[in-house]
Amino acid sequence: MSAVVESNHRIQRIQESLEEIQKLWDATETMEQTHRQSLEEVAPGARESARNLVHYLAIRQQDLRQLQVRLSELGLSSLGRLEAHVRATLVEVRRALLALLGEGKEAEPLPAEELGFARGDQLLAEHADQAFGAVLAPDLTRIMVTMPTDAAHDGELVRRLMENGMTVARINCAHDGPEIWEKIFLNIHEARVALGRDCRVAFDLAGPKLRTGPTVPEPVVRKWKPERDAYGRVTERSRIFLTTPEFADTEFEPGLLPLPVGSEFFSLIRAGYRVVFKDTRDRHRRLDIEEVTNHYAIARTDRTSYAAPGTRLHLFDKEGDRFPETGEVVAFSSPPSAIDLVPGQRLRVDRGTEPGRSRVLDESGNEIEPARISCDLETVFQDAERAQPIAFDDGKIEGVIEEAHENHLIVRVTRMPRLPTKLKPEKGINLPETRLRIPGLTTKDIEDLDFVFRFGNLVSFSFVRNTSDIDHLVSELNQRGADELGIILKIETREGFENLASLLLTAMQHPPVAVMIARGDLGVELGFERMAEVQEEILWLCEAAHVPVIWATQVLESLAKRGLATRGDITDAAMSSRAECVMLNKGPHILETVSTLGNILRRMASHQSKKTATLRRLKIAFPDRASGDHVAEA
Repeated sequence: MSAVVESNHRIQRIQESLEEIQKLWDATETMEQTHRQSLEEVAPGARESARNLVHYLAIRQQDLRQLQVRLSELGLSSLGRLEAHVRATLVEVRRALLALLGEGKEAEPLPAEELGFARGDQLLAEHADQAFGAVLAPDLTRIMVTMPTDAAHDGELVRRLMENGMTVARINCAHDGPEIWEKIFLNIHEARVALGRDCRVAFDLAGPKLRTGPTVPEPVVRKWKPERDAYGRVTERSRIFLTTPEFADTEFEPGLLPLPVGSEFFSLIRAGYRVVFKDTRDRHRRLDIEEVTNHYAIARTDRTSYAAPGTRLHLFDKEGDRFPETGEVVAFSSPPSAIDLVPGQRLRVDRGTEPGRSRVLDESGNEIEPARISCDLETVFQDAERAQPIAFDDGKIEGVIEEAHENHLIVRVTRMPRLPTKLKPEKGINLPETRLRIPGLTTKDIEDLDFVFRFGNLVSFSFVRNTSDIDHLVSELNQRGADELGIILKIETREGFENLASLLLTAMQHPPVAVMIARGDLGVELGFERMAEVQEEILWLCEAAHVPVIWATQVLESLAKRGLATRGDITDAAMSSRAECVMLNKGPHILETVSTLGNILRRMASHQSKKTATLRRLKIAFPDRASGDHVAEA
């Protein structure tokens, strides 16, 4: 191609790009007129952000891919980072295109009323500060931690969480109650004073209880047995947590329920002591104490054992001398049974709270009665229809509704991770294609708001679906004079995701506002294969609205619960740095998890800012690292 032809082709690409940029500007004007009423209702301090969100919606209704290719070939911005400052990006791209034509003097500057580059980024930072408090270091993503019940009794735990990097404490209103919540809050306040810095408190409303009901209880007994090899030889001794009655139902490790004993007896236990007893089969058993903390003692045994309330306990010291005091196992609640399910099996979901149970088989193994589980949310049985999908326990069990009746559903189980899979009480139910007529706030949520507005900085709105849900919440907050209480929109349903733009504009009437990407339920609702693109879209829209985002659900989950992170966990944690806050769930290793996450976020802050890779010096880029001539980088 000759130089003249190439030049003419280049000029044509520039002119076509100018025309498309003008069309995009015109689209933003039209969209702003369309949403004029909504923009006027937004709080004055959020109107710049609301206008930018509307402009972004106009831009993203177009397919920009061909324009992006042309702009990239011309060495210009491909519009890939326009979220926080839409019109400023269009003006600067137009200015650059005109300059390429030698007409740079004709380019008009950005109108004074428009939001510039620096202002867009500044607004997002300000709104994040308003919602979550100031960051501990520039550009650092904040860390939110779900408070365990222990935080009500262990102020040292709360203080150490803050020392390790927690900046927002999350209290889940689905668990415990006002008495425990207040104790947790007081421990947070004491830690604030001791450390001389802030920690915001977010209360997570329970929302509609779309969960499985109770099951027939197991026998009131604790059983433990060691691991053995194929020859019956013990390869690992059983691990037992002895604790006080206060923590009888606390899982100090996932799946390990403790053995509660009398408080006076527990106070005598030391590492190196042993506890001797007769189990429920009248067999002599011995527990060797390895470690003792304020709340539990860890013991080991190499014999299968059973203990029940009333089992008598005898304590021996390191020299083998027996204490005159005896103890006993105190009362504890019986764990619920689990329902075994396999693909192809039927599951009956009953309206109400009748305890569920596994299926009934005849002598030949044929099913006489299907497995049963209950659900007390009436709208499920009013709105669910035949052939609609249904999922249980964060999508681990999938099925399809074969029959829909007024008081029960018949579900055909289709898929699960392993055979069989156990369905337990209090596990989530998802109906991704069912339009459930569920009120945004339950009676319990409204009652909890009386406590939340007195002690909280933020309230998380669970299962928000439409703008009327937000209107209801804001009305309740206004009645309580809670004008400064921030709102977190938890996006965890298909409907909430599809209505995100409207939800943001409505919530911006009552700033500060934040959005939580509740990836567990949202993944079940939309399909986990879509989660990568869905979380991107939420991040983009929220950045356009200058609304801070919380990256949530199972972040470093393996590390928090089992003390060992997977490669996938670390990669996910690194990706979370693109949000303004990351949420961790509770677990026995939560202190280590907070510290690890903080380290990952600090490292990623020098490499990534939202969608933009930041190019700091890399020591790996020096050809001869052995020479020592380069400056080492962290």
